[in-house]
Amino acid sequence: MTSRIATTRWEGDLMRGKGQVEFASSHAGRFDVSFPTRSGNPDGQTSPEELIAAAHSSCLAMNLSGTLAAEKLVARSIEVTAEATLGPDPQGGFAITGIAITLRADVEGLDAERFAELAATAERTCPVTKALAGTTITLDAALV
Repeated sequence: MTSRIATTRWEGDLMRGKGQVEFASSHAGRFDVSFPTRSGNPDGQTSPEELIAAAHSSCLAMNLSGTLAAEKLVARSIEVTAEATLGPDPQGGFAITGIAITLRADVEGLDAERFAELAATAERTCPVTKALAGTTITLDAALV
């Protein structure tokens, strides 16, 4: 199988420092990061939570496509939004306190009940979901 690499270079302390995360495998870009923008207004910068949300939404969209294919179904469209929330950790510091997923798909020949089952299977078997075990993940899935 494959692996992917991202590298972050950081300078300074937590509150005044800044860094840049680079997608080293794909060369898709470099993105600024800082703690003030992570915990407040993004101001054009990304954050670990946004990167996790991107990973989760793209992985789940692909995984649902594969789950549907196993049923000989093809979606006209799949849209997945993941919202990863950073909050205080009762044990100290911060934690990703939850990920809320909204999934909408247009799939011909599928009723809402069966779609909900397939969406739940796709979410449960998604590699990123598995990597985030221990994090509260909610799924709101519906046909459009």
